[in-house]
This record gives sequence, structure tokens and C-alpha cells, in this order.
Amino acid sequence: MEQRVRVLIDCKDKKGLVYKISKVFYDRDLNIENNREFVDKEHSKFFMRTVVTGNFDTKELKNALKKVIPSEANLQVIEPKIKKIVILATKESHALGDILIRHEAGELDANIEAVIANHNTLEGLVNRFDIPFLNISAEGLSREEHEEKVMEIIDRYSFDYIVLAKYMRILTPKFVKNYDKKIINIHHSFLPAFIGANPYKQAHKRGVKIIGATAHFVTDDLDEGPIIAQDVIPVNHRLEWRDMQKAGRDVEKVVLSRALNLVLNDRVFVNGNRTIIF
Repeated sequence: MEQRVRVLIDCKDKKGLVYKISKVFYDRDLNIENNREFVDKEHSKFFMRTVVTGNFDTKELKNALKKVIPSEANLQVIEPKIKKIVILATKESHALGDILIRHEAGELDANIEAVIANHNTLEGLVNRFDIPFLNISAEGLSREEHEEKVMEIIDRYSFDYIVLAKYMRILTPKFVKNYDKKIINIHHSFLPAFIGANPYKQAHKRGVKIIGATAHFVTDDLDEGPIIAQDVIPVNHRLEWRDMQKAGRDVEKVVLSRALNLVLNDRVFVNGNRTIIF
């Protein structure tokens, strides 16, 4: 029976890697449907993503690949499947609503296991899509106490990624470490960048000419994790700050969707604080 797998390789660069890896596929009469590779010359690192089809034993293929790549290599042989996500939200509906609609339309390569929020504002929206909604209020709790409750709920589910759909709470190092390279965030990004309350009003006062958004993996460095996707749109003096806010939210939705599509299809390699996107 014909199978399809994604082979992901991340290792120290060595002469002949592409030849040796391709020969493993050729010797097993496998068809390479798609192949991309990249060498980070500065750090002498090799990255490769290959989609192969054919009749083979996955375990045997993986063992054969291990023999031709460096011993410390990160190797994954992944059978394509629908992944699972858990979403964290607060009060803003635009990013969450877009994900829910894409999921309902079959455009999201993931099943949504649950939506967890620290307010109940979005419960009605989520209920329309027949997805579990859990409100874990932070009132009267320290950040650590609230996160313990959130993590207890998250860990009830089998999931691949946690998506912060405008979840407006700063995560502690413990939370980030528990779900290393599994948390995806979306936030506005301006040139210059504006922090604090109402960034769109700040941007309007400064007369910015572009507004945009960035999706990234979450690390302990606030909003500085490896970037997955970005986009910007031009704005001008005719727009009031509320118009900028509306346009910015549209960009956020598109960028988050693009980032999710890349991650869910195993197209993203983390390389230090950068990403390699195939």
C-alpha cells in the first residue's frame, strides 16, 4: 500500500548529504514529490524537507536515513495527519473568530480541542461552533496560580500546538518551558513599535505609514521569539486611529492563519532565534 511521509532533517552540514539522502529514497524506489534544502553557511547547518511516496516500512526508512546523516541530527519521518490545537483567548474576537470560521470551512489543517479564556466574553462565539469553551478567571489569583489552573486544563488534551489568539497575558518562564516551541502568538508590529495601551492610537499620533503584524513562537523574551510570518499594509493621513485598528486586525488574522498553515504542514524549522520556512 502506497504511503506518503514528510522527512525533516536538521543537522551539521557535510559534503554529499543531498546525494546520500536521495540515494536512500532511490534504493527503495520511492518517489520524491517535493524537496527543499537550505544551508546556513554561517553556522554550517543543513536543513531539508522532503515529501516521498511509495511502498516502504517507516521504521526501516528512518533507520536507513540515520546511517547517512550525522549522529546528532534531528530527524523526523512524519505521516501527514490532521494536527490538534488548543487556543487561548481573552476578549478580542477577530483572531479567534477567523480561526473558528476556517476550521468550520475545512480550511484549517487542525482540529480545535478547546478554547480557554480568562474572561467569558467569547463564550457565545465559541459555542456556535460546538467547541469546548473553558473560562479560567484570573481574578484574585497571582499570575503563577492562574497559569497552574490553565496548564491543568491544557494538559487534559492531546495537542500539537497552543495558539494565542490575542491572549493578553504575559506568560511565565515555567509556562513557556512546559510547551517549548509549541506556543504560537500573534501581535501587531509597527515601525516604530508601540507598546502599552492602544498602540493604534499611538501610531496614529506618530503618523505612521505602514501597519502590520507578526506571528512567532513564544519564548521568554517577550514578543522576540522566532518569527514564522509577517505582513504589512500601507496607511495614510486620511485614516483615523480606529480605521488603523480595523485594518491592523485584518492583517493579524491573515498572518496568524498563514503561520498556522506553515506550522501545521511541517514547513517550519527553528534555527536559533530564526526560522527556516519551506
